[in-house]
Amino acid sequence: MTDWPALQAAAAAAMEHAYAPYSRFPVGAAGLVHDGRVVSGCNVENASYGVGLCAECGMVSDLHRTGGGRLVAVVCVGGNGEVLMPCGRCRQLLWENGGPVCALLTPEGELTMAQVLPQAFGAEDLDAAAARHPA
Repeated sequence: MTDWPALQAAAAAAMEHAYAPYSRFPVGAAGLVHDGRVVSGCNVENASYGVGLCAECGMVSDLHRTGGGRLVAVVCVGGNGEVLMPCGRCRQLLWENGGPVCALLTPEGELTMAQVLPQAFGAEDLDAAAARHPA
């Protein structure tokens, strides 16, 4: 059972370090790893808007920086601590690092990544294509 209030508090703590001078929309993300670790990240904007980093990107970097593994639960929060839905790019990051059963706390409640990103494209699709068309 995921301790969602604790994970949401970790996301809110990460959000306090966000660099969001352009949007003024700080975001924090926290994830529970299969081994019990909690990883987190915050958004980091850039004057060249397209190269800003989402909070989920920072969280996935923290996941790999601290030993890797699989995410089992994730939550993202905005400026006042409210739960946010990750953008499409970040849903793909979560899929690749947590898979279809990773739980995501959303504004509508807890959902799996399979529910949030149905018919997802992943590494297995690349493997299958490579097997059909060997180099």
